[in-house]
Amino acid sequence: MVLRDIDAANADDPRTIAVDGARRAFEIVYSERMGERLAKMYPDASELLRIAAHAQHIRRWDIPRSRYPGGRIGYNDWRKACGEHHAKLIAAILARHGYAAGEIDHVVKLIKKQQLKKDPESQALENVVDVVFIEHYVEGFLAKHSDYDEDKLVDIIGKILRKMSRKGHDEVLALKLNPLLRRLIDKASAREADAPIKPAKAALD
Repeated sequence: MVLRDIDAANADDPRTIAVDGARRAFEIVYSERMGERLAKMYPDASELLRIAAHAQHIRRWDIPRSRYPGGRIGYNDWRKACGEHHAKLIAAILARHGYAAGEIDHVVKLIKKQQLKKDPESQALENVVDVVFIEHYVEGFLAKHSDYDEDKLVDIIGKILRKMSRKGHDEVLALKLNPLLRRLIDKASAREADAPIKPAKAALD
């Protein structure tokens, strides 16, 4: 099964995360969280979208952020390299399981986040990625960047909101978040309201 192969690829992640008192492979947990959020937001998601969600960060540790320069350009180069890496790995898994070339190409497109706000499944996956980040990982990001002032943090969250459709925004607003994060999101939402976000026309909302 494809999902089991993805888990097998992620099983030797040297990074671990504590979940319910146990240490587990970081990317195994991430894949599970992606699958759970996808099922909640899009219960009728296609098989290919479910595969893309599960493989979103397949073996991400192979390409450490430290390999690239700091700053926005270095970050973007790293993200692009990660996308190519994930796409290559999942394409090989799908080919091994006999998926057609068109199906593989579609999953690769989703993994690379191509055609956001145009392709319904690409936008759905982006929504899930962003909600999972805010629910499970943004607090760690804030702690890592404690030197950022509030205005910069609001700007960063605003950029995340801009990538989502209305369904993603609603899901974020429904999360139980700590007061600091809730304030930042509320401020970012208010700022975006002054420069309205154009919802994705092709979203699975």
